[in-house]
Amino acid sequence: MRATAVRRTALAAAVASLTLLATACSGSDSGDKGDGGTSGAKDDAASKPAAVKALTSAELEKVSLEDGDLAGHKISKTGPEDIGKAADLTVDKKECEPIGQAFYGVKRGEPVGNAGRKVVQEPEKDETADPEDALAGMLDVTSSLVTLASYEGQGAADSLAELRESAAACAEGGFSLTMKGSKQKVTKLTEEKVTGGEEALAWTVLMGEEGEQVPFKLVSLRQGGTVATFFSFNLGVSGGAAPDFEMPTELVAAQVKKLG
Repeated sequence: MRATAVRRTALAAAVASLTLLATACSGSDSGDKGDGGTSGAKDDAASKPAAVKALTSAELEKVSLEDGDLAGHKISKTGPEDIGKAADLTVDKKECEPIGQAFYGVKRGEPVGNAGRKVVQEPEKDETADPEDALAGMLDVTSSLVTLASYEGQGAADSLAELRESAAACAEGGFSLTMKGSKQKVTKLTEEKVTGGEEALAWTVLMGEEGEQVPFKLVSLRQGGTVATFFSFNLGVSGGAAPDFEMPTELVAAQVKKLG
């Protein structure tokens, strides 16, 4: 797929929910839940103690990433325009609703506190590159929405368990979702390996149509009663049968470090 096609499809998939700077994604400060991650995570979740202190929104702000915390990335706070709302999202399959909501940062469950960040990788500059390569380099940056949500008791573990079940049910066959009138097709969810926190789940998400699919990365992890969710895309990714880019592992590690 040409870069222009990737840009068109990626921006369409991100509209109304993703606005990281000029080319990035946006969503809501919400607690998204993971699905289909590390083996044994479901059993581990069930064994977690119920007495977990939930952080307030003010406390979550203190453990959220700030500009300068991650080299080579621009970090800013989410605003009201970045928040996806359940009323704005329609998913054609009920079992896929939790995973679909996670893409757009829709608040789920009953979080005590929320916080969010937009993180955009800064492009590498090459003064010797020709114009075409320079443009490709400008597009080859990963943009991410990071949301934190805190829950009392088993809320955070239950949040991950719900998302795990949703992704497992919707990994194959695809489903459609509509956010503020913009309809998107999810064609496949592929489970990925990721580490961080007490539970960590991740997927590569393909959106689009056959022959013109755009990959997104979804990571959800739990640290105590806090769920951190990362939704990322890269406008410079080439198309084809299996377009892809790397998981935002450095970003995940930086946020986990701040959570303590």
